[in-house]
Amino acid sequence: MRALATSPAIHETVVVDRRETLSGIVILGLYAPEIARLVRPGQYAMAVPPGGERAATALGVYEARDERISLMLAVVGVRTRELANLQVGAKLDLLAPLGNGFDLEALRDDVALVAGGVGLASMLLPAQHLTASGRRAHLYYGASTAEALVDESKFAELGIGVSVATDDGTRGYHGFVTELLERDGRAHDVLAACGPSPMLRAVGRIARLRGVRAQLALEETFACGVGACWGCVVAIDRSSPQAPRFPQASSAWDGHADAASASEYVYARICKEGPVFWSDELRW
Repeated sequence: MRALATSPAIHETVVVDRRETLSGIVILGLYAPEIARLVRPGQYAMAVPPGGERAATALGVYEARDERISLMLAVVGVRTRELANLQVGAKLDLLAPLGNGFDLEALRDDVALVAGGVGLASMLLPAQHLTASGRRAHLYYGASTAEALVDESKFAELGIGVSVATDDGTRGYHGFVTELLERDGRAHDVLAACGPSPMLRAVGRIARLRGVRAQLALEETFACGVGACWGCVVAIDRSSPQAPRFPQASSAWDGHADAASASEYVYARICKEGPVFWSDELRW
């Protein structure tokens, strides 16, 4: 995965529209012309709560067109509730764009896009890029219940097929979206996914069994978002182009790895070297 030559900065944005679904998923449309110009599919922003009393929250950039971007968030706590309560006209500071994003050149002719919950936010920009370049894609989209499935029409309008799964069976396949992907008979050249870690691990396993590669956008709670604190790490092959060269990796993380195994992998920062990694290079 190639690193992107972007320089994040603090951008003062303004809420221009707001949507909230019955399931507590909020989509904030923001006037942010510079971010809209710079952002790449799979990159994210750190949203600074206006009150300044809570830590910033990492959110994938969902839409980016002309002078508007949008962020999708699920209300799960006080930080997301503060952001979700913002109304049209409110100001919101964003540190963006952050992370490497998807390697679009490596997404081949037929791509399976796999989204779990608000992981959908990282799938729309890649889908738009794929269809604009004449490639095929199919979205596998999972959520807890039917009302938590949002904006399928945006993908259908691109000519992308959509298959859905719900944990409670209220819509589509009854079960996990990875089970749906596994049962589906379509042969895809590569997989691209964003969602909870168990889902991403399953996508990586499916890719390995099918003999294809998968790009995974890892979800994590970031303390800083710029790689300074080393609080969001994942083990990765030392030979990976995304492996950081400093500081030296240590096997002390798991407390029992020997020196030989330590030479095989390092810890990459999800916020900095990622959040998108090739699944076959991760040491989960």
